[in-house]
Amino acid sequence: MNDALAQRAGIPVVHAMRYALQGGKRIRAFLVIEGAALFGIPMARAMPAAAAVEALHAYSLVHDDLPCMDNDDLRRGQPTVHVKWDEATAVLAGDALQTLAFELCCDPLLGQADRRIELVRAFARASGAEGMVLGQALDIAAESAATPLTLQEITALQAGKTGALISFSAEAGPILAGADRAPLAAYANALGLAFQIADDILDVEGDPAKAGKRLGKDAGAGKATFVSLLGLEGAKSRARALIDEAETALLPYGATAQNLRDAARFVISREM
Repeated sequence: MNDALAQRAGIPVVHAMRYALQGGKRIRAFLVIEGAALFGIPMARAMPAAAAVEALHAYSLVHDDLPCMDNDDLRRGQPTVHVKWDEATAVLAGDALQTLAFELCCDPLLGQADRRIELVRAFARASGAEGMVLGQALDIAAESAATPLTLQEITALQAGKTGALISFSAEAGPILAGADRAPLAAYANALGLAFQIADDILDVEGDPAKAGKRLGKDAGAGKATFVSLLGLEGAKSRARALIDEAETALLPYGATAQNLRDAARFVISREM
């Protein structure tokens, strides 16, 4: 393929990549930056890792919205990528965002090579068949299961689908600093589960205009959710308890972790 043809062919994919990155809460990037700040790593140095996790998250949404997956036509208040362009462009844009994410994690700005290698390793584990992809596969399997998932099963599913990338985001800072990951791992585990419970609550009582996506799909499909298993008030109570756990995990960092405490409270009070 000559250079001119390659350039013309790449334009829709590049536009689709940029489109997919627009909007969103940026909670994962925020966790990377704030987690790094606890160890004296400035925002500018942590930024490639923050951008990487947002690129990978965007890829997962583009692919998750495809007709062969969740078949959604609205994301972040805009038509999904395959609706605005086509399925092939959406697949390629997602693929390109995923590979871009790992390229960003190799940026020398992030520090010495052994720390970057560990960051890439943790990132791959969180996003692949031991993490996010596993959760997505379990979610697909649950759609055709003879019986709805139990509370234990749906907790395990969401630990991969939603929680794994949130955990990586919080742990990126200590990885780059060569520090103990345990406190932020505990924080992120509680935060990730609370985040998904909040999503299930929004699916029941949220405002579609604020959420920027279709709501009520899980209930309509008869899928088990934290709300269907715990009830609306039970789900809210569990989410609050998880945020208490997350805040407790931050005690070793004292006042320097206030932004992370605020983020935890935001997760269960958000409207999108």
